[in-house]
Amino acid sequence: MLKGQTTSLLSYREGLLGPLIKAASGETLSVQLQNNLTEKTNVHWHGLILAENMDGHPKDVYASGESFNYVLPIQQRAGTYWYHPHPHGTTAKQVFMGLAGMLIVTDEEETMLNLPSGESEIPIIIQDKRFVGTSLDYSPSADEIMTGYLCEQILVNGIFSPYASVAKGWQRLRLLNGSTARVYNLAFTDGIPFYVIGSDGGLLASPETASSIMLAPGERADVLVDFSALPLGKELYLVSNPFSEFNAQGRQGFKIMKFKIDRSTSDRFTLPTRLSSLQSIPISSASRTRMFDIATLVTGGMGGMGNMGRHSINGKTFDMERIDETVEAGTTEIWEFDNSMGDEIHPMHIHGVQFQVLERMGGRKKLIATEKGWKDTILLMPGEKVRLIMTFPDYTGTFVFHCHNLEHEDDGMMLNYKIV
Repeated sequence: MLKGQTTSLLSYREGLLGPLIKAASGETLSVQLQNNLTEKTNVHWHGLILAENMDGHPKDVYASGESFNYVLPIQQRAGTYWYHPHPHGTTAKQVFMGLAGMLIVTDEEETMLNLPSGESEIPIIIQDKRFVGTSLDYSPSADEIMTGYLCEQILVNGIFSPYASVAKGWQRLRLLNGSTARVYNLAFTDGIPFYVIGSDGGLLASPETASSIMLAPGERADVLVDFSALPLGKELYLVSNPFSEFNAQGRQGFKIMKFKIDRSTSDRFTLPTRLSSLQSIPISSASRTRMFDIATLVTGGMGGMGNMGRHSINGKTFDMERIDETVEAGTTEIWEFDNSMGDEIHPMHIHGVQFQVLERMGGRKKLIATEKGWKDTILLMPGEKVRLIMTFPDYTGTFVFHCHNLEHEDDGMMLNYKIV
């Protein structure tokens, strides 16, 4: 519902967005998918390291009336993960229309930190939506497939103009950008600083102080903010500030969510100086480096949305049957994504593995706070190149990597890689 109006949507249960799933590291989840849609769908467990048949590859989709039982051994560190469909050509539409949700993993290392919890731990899924009349409208033009489907209404957890009543004290915000394309430059009004404690793959080694953080589609940020010094009755906003006058994405600012300080608390929390023991992957352990040009646009061929398939990786658009890269299980590699000659924003996501970011060249040139831990999605602005290092799991099978601007992905900006 938006401003008193109702709309049709796609749903995992009832309402916009699926249920919040919680699991402990070491346990196994069983999730039954029953497809009551009129189209094919599946579920990709974004950030989890799973066997090929459980990952949600675009080839593993289920027709209307079919069902599938996902068996998910949780081998992750504590962190904020999520789930969404991955049928090629309709991923963006299905996510936009409501099929997405958050998955939180806990473990003993994180529990020992006694981080803010209960009412002081708030999951926040940020999405932009477009309505025509009373209906959610997903109908990107050719130009909007190029830039991504950028919409006018900002929703949090499926709610328009959301707010949270919070206590004077520390709050933990689990931030997920669930938009199909929009990048957010998140900050608090009045310049209130916050502390980044985790990224896609869980806790950082130590807290990173920030006044803003860029969050691309698919990325997560785990942050702590201290409202102790604010007076009762104070209202402030989590906002997205403009970040580039040269890019359609960066010209607009938005209010994301209001916080109202309406009560005191007896809870006492001290920000730890150390959060986790992160082991860097030695560069010397990499057996090879692979280069991926993500700036090139191609013409000819059909993209997943029935358009020109202009978005590509190394000049290739997605072919379900073609294996584009082959890697050996258990080996370490460096992957370099090159957007140095590009003029579009590309958040690149790799299925089946978590990686560490070695460096960013060009553009912003440096790593931001969330890039100092384990990642599965990395943001490249125009003019940037990044180097990532990763050790592939012992699982074998075919996985994909792609741009998580979902309009770009559906337009063909995705390749297969096979672990052997």
